[in-house]
Amino acid sequence: MNSYILKFYYKKEKNATQATKKNIDVYEPYALSIRVAQNWFKCFQSSNFDIKDEPRSGRPVTDKVDAILEKVEQDWDISSYDITEELGIDNKPVLTNLKEAAYTKKLHTWVSHELTERNLMNCVHICDSILKCKPFLKRLITGDRK
Repeated sequence: MNSYILKFYYKKEKNATQATKKNIDVYEPYALSIRVAQNWFKCFQSSNFDIKDEPRSGRPVTDKVDAILEKVEQDWDISSYDITEELGIDNKPVLTNLKEAAYTKKLHTWVSHELTERNLMNCVHICDSILKCKPFLKRLITGDRK
């Protein structure tokens, strides 16, 4: 959001220091530093008005996706912090990779959104046992007091 404000001040022909001071007045705890504003103004001066971040160089953290998923498969109750400690990576990529692999944390257990054959059979077994309890369900009183 701050980059949009800097772009606005650049088009108003302000310099980076003036734009930063005005930005600090309004967004004090979230304002960009003067150095960051100067870098943005350099981009604007070279006719690059694209506000989106460019791809960064360096090795992506996704090379440990298999290891993350393997840890979850071994122990469904493992916390994301335990995975980060064991693999020596940050917590955010662990959570991002688990979310991309369709895992979510329910009652301190990692659960896959996709049904496995075992989960499907459990659903069939539960539905079958409910049907066998049908006489019990007929005796169950539901509704309001009327």
